[in-house]
Amino acid sequence: MPTMNFPPTSRYYNFDTATLTTPDGRTIIYLRRRFVPPPENFSLLQEYVVSEGDRLDNITARFLGDPEQFWRVCNANRAMRPDELTETIGRRLRITLPEGIPGTPNV
Repeated sequence: MPTMNFPPTSRYYNFDTATLTTPDGRTIIYLRRRFVPPPENFSLLQEYVVSEGDRLDNITARFLGDPEQFWRVCNANRAMRPDELTETIGRRLRITLPEGIPGTPNV
């Protein structure tokens, strides 16, 4: 099965593909369905309280060093729609490590 080359920073990195053959014989390669992992799978780095005018790309650039990592904040906060994370002033956002990377225990 063909693989798609997504960079390691992509939410689709190492993601399975599938193939569909249409009735007219065309082959279509597509990504399998991606399920949002449960927030409990992520180690918390810190929380951020949304302020007026906040944008998710600016928040992720500030805390994760890359505005294109917004999807990590979406996953950590169980958000299907990125804009919902900054719609409510005062909302607490979880900023986490990537899934599967354990944090260090507080001592």
